[in-house]
This record gives sequence, C-alpha cells and structure tokens, in this order.
Amino acid sequence: MKRRDFLKNGFLAGASITIPGVFGNYFAKSSLTQNSNYDLVAIKGGEPDKMFDEAIKHLGGIKNFVKKNQKVLIKPNIGWDTSPERAANTNPKLVSQVIKHCFDAGAKDVYVFDHTCDDWKRAYSNSGIEKAVKDAGGTLVPGNSESYYQDITINFGKVLTKTKVHELILESDVFINMPVLKHHGSAKLTISMKNMMGVVWDRGFWHRNDLHQCIADYCTFTKKPHLNIVDAYYVMKQNGPRGVSINDVVVMKSQIISTDIVAADAAAAKLFGSEPESIPYIKIADSMGIGKMDLSKLNIKRIVL
Repeated sequence: MKRRDFLKNGFLAGASITIPGVFGNYFAKSSLTQNSNYDLVAIKGGEPDKMFDEAIKHLGGIKNFVKKNQKVLIKPNIGWDTSPERAANTNPKLVSQVIKHCFDAGAKDVYVFDHTCDDWKRAYSNSGIEKAVKDAGGTLVPGNSESYYQDITINFGKVLTKTKVHELILESDVFINMPVLKHHGSAKLTISMKNMMGVVWDRGFWHRNDLHQCIADYCTFTKKPHLNIVDAYYVMKQNGPRGVSINDVVVMKSQIISTDIVAADAAAAKLFGSEPESIPYIKIADSMGIGKMDLSKLNIKRIVL
C-alpha cells in the first residue's frame, strides 16, 4: 500500500490513530493543570459540526464571544472553485454550524465573505459554502469589487503600513476567522494569519514585498479576529493553495480553536507535521508580540471524540 493511501485510509478508519510526524504526541494529555481558562482547544475524531459543538464549550461557549443583537462577520477560506473534499476551502459543514451557534447566541446578522482567487460566484457555489450559509440563515457578501474596501493604516507594520480592507471588517461587532489548514507554495502553510489576505484588496503587494512579514504586519491591525477556528477535517498536504486532485488530501478530522491567532497557527503547523518556527510568518508574529508560538506555555484542552 502506498504511503498516501495508508494515511487516507488510516484517518478514515479510525480517528484515534496516531501518525508519527502528523499527530505525534500533540493530543497527549496536557502537562498544565486543566481548568476552564483554556488558551486553545484541539479536537479530533468527529464530524466538523460535532467537533465545534464540543470544542467551543471549553472556551465558554459562543456566547462568550457573541452577544445579543451584534453583527458578526465570519471569514472562511472560499478562495477556490473546488468541491469540499478537495480541501482548498473551509468545510461548509463547519461554517454552517458556527453561523447557527452565533444566531443561538442572539446575533442580529451573520455575514460571510472572502476575496476569492477564482471566480467568486463559482467559488462560493462549488465550495458548498453558499448553500451552507443560506441554510443556516447567514448572509453571503461578495468581495470582488474594490468599492467594498476602505483605506486603513497599520501603525505597527514594518513593511505593510497601509492597505484596503473589506468594509465588514470595520463595521462588524464580532470577527470570526475560519481558515482551512493546507499547504501553500509561497507561505508554506495557509492557516489563520494567512487567511487575512482574503480581507484585503491588494494582495499583490504582499507577494512582492516580503510575504511573511506582510502577513505578520497585518495581524497587528486593531480589528483582530475575536476567535480563530482552524478547519483540519480535510487537509491538503501538497500542491496548495488550490490543489490538483483528491490525491493531495488526507482526512485528519481535526479542529483547533483559539483567541490567539499565533497559537492557533503554531498548533495547526504541528498538526500538519511542521515545527511552528519553520513557518517564517509564525516566527515573525511571535517576535512582534502578536501572540504566542510556544505551545508549552499555553493551557491547552485536547479532546478525542
């Protein structure tokens, strides 16, 4: 059996299987005292919606983030005109469930958008996210026109000092960041911080001017995500960010949730099989004090369903 087939079949057959270099001891019992004040929740072994149901409990529930009559913005990765199992976009089942939780908490409106790479209408539709949002009662908003974006200043940026962000970033009361974990040819990995490239208009500047520093710089902007939910149900291990075929994907059935965008990415990198410090933007963001890369200093709740 080829290694790729082993990985795919292993994850499908039993979520509790530990694959060296992928899970390692990441889901081992935390060395820190367990209590309700967790910095990060890591969960595996269930469907996207059920994992979120369980994981969010350990961060105080969604009502800890969303209050009655608030406007919520959810930013998944919807960049690509591909089906969910190709793992280029955030899992629609997870997007739908998070929207439902927000409305259960009393949210007035829940908006969802991305500045897509492929045609936005096809990406929204074929990712399954358009249907998921509508079925859950959310509102899908386009990000394909510069008219939706407003000028901002990034005061603590070293390279990226100004840009244009989607108006919903500025107008919403609650901002939930929902990336998919996957390989990326330029950034090595796409996770929470990299997902912020989908809220700005001019991404070309980032690619031309030290991509990793720009990713970290943007995350100093005052309108930070209140919650980061990393979808690692299907994970693209190669040929990212769009992928070539289903053969690029393994099924990890995992999720990572944290208010700390750097910690979320560090944990997701470990889950992927990479050391956080090997991903330049994670290391830079840690050095800039944006969040914490050292997972040993965090109180982590690890759950296997």
